[in-house]
Amino acid sequence: MDVLSLYELNNLVSQLIEQALPDAVWVTGELAEGRSGSGGHFYGELIQKDGRGANIIARARVTIWARTYGMLALRFARETGGQLRAGIKVQFLVRVTFHEQYGYSLNVLDVDSSYTLGDMVRRRQEIIRQLEEDGIIDDNRTLELPTLLQRIAVISSDKAAGYGDFCDQLLCNEYHLRFSIQLFPAIMQGSRVEESVLSALMAIADEADKWDAVVIIRGGGAVTDLSDFDSYALAAAIAQFPLPVFTGIGHDRDETVLDRVAHTPLKTPTAVASFILDHQAEQLAWLQELQQKVVHSVQLRLEREHYRLERLASTLPLAFGRVRERQEYRLQSLFDRLVQTVRMLLEREKHRLDLLQQRTQSLDPSVLLKRGYSMTLVNGHILTDASQVREGDTLVTQLANGEVESKVMSKRG
Repeated sequence: MDVLSLYELNNLVSQLIEQALPDAVWVTGELAEGRSGSGGHFYGELIQKDGRGANIIARARVTIWARTYGMLALRFARETGGQLRAGIKVQFLVRVTFHEQYGYSLNVLDVDSSYTLGDMVRRRQEIIRQLEEDGIIDDNRTLELPTLLQRIAVISSDKAAGYGDFCDQLLCNEYHLRFSIQLFPAIMQGSRVEESVLSALMAIADEADKWDAVVIIRGGGAVTDLSDFDSYALAAAIAQFPLPVFTGIGHDRDETVLDRVAHTPLKTPTAVASFILDHQAEQLAWLQELQQKVVHSVQLRLEREHYRLERLASTLPLAFGRVRERQEYRLQSLFDRLVQTVRMLLEREKHRLDLLQQRTQSLDPSVLLKRGYSMTLVNGHILTDASQVREGDTLVTQLANGEVESKVMSKRG
């Protein structure tokens, strides 16, 4: 068996590839990497994922030499509005090469911009179809806008000019309406858009009672940049968000999946600000009209009450006279009844006092003494018990007429 060196083996592979694929071929895939190197060349990696989009099943290094890249990049930007970058689907016309030192690669000769745009449309349609099947695509649109849209949570890049324009238009409005705006920063371009915007939405949902609406805005950009917002997870989160969501992604012709599920999709950040101002101006006009109606109603009521009071004032003296007569008669009746009652009470109490006086007189000691009773005292106290005296004590006995003193010689009991 012949033994080959590595160079000989790689050279043989290179010849076989040239024989098998002598002409350029069209190939499709997703750019996983893409960068411009020194000298104006473009270097990237093309990958293909499985049907679920979870695993990479093929990959190849791609190169666009400077002369070709300058022409292709210009045409691709003109037709798609964007650049060749990681994350987009592409269709390249390539020549397959195998270099003995650098290995397998694809040299790009041309690019089909329509494939990239078509893939974006197809992807949006698939996501929209899934949202419809899940029955959530119109959930956010069914939310009722609050009467006052003053507390606005904004998801945008903190460096985006569109965010500054949005704030300036709301905060410096001709109606002198006041707004509370808070930025929840997010990455608005590239592969991290989905993760970043979802994180901002979660932060707002945690304090949903503080906000009236959510605004997602970005400045202008390439058409291909819109594909960053074509995410089922992001669209489902917005569709089911508890607050109305406004979008101002920055394109007049193209609609993202986010625009399809948002409560109110608008083209630019300033268009979102104008919508909110118009809504608030309408509510202000309604409140002013309501205020006028209330004032007019109160004035009519006051006029009616004033007329009623005048009528009452004219009839009050006559009514008061009648009331006075009735009250005087009632008072006289009460007075007569009171006098009669007092007399009866006085007579009853007088009779009761007479009885008490008779009982008191019957208990008077002088009366008892006249009946033959006597009263003995010791040391000024009435003697009722032998234990109250000692031998030798002087006793005073009161009789009906006079007193008798005696000395205790002995006692019993």
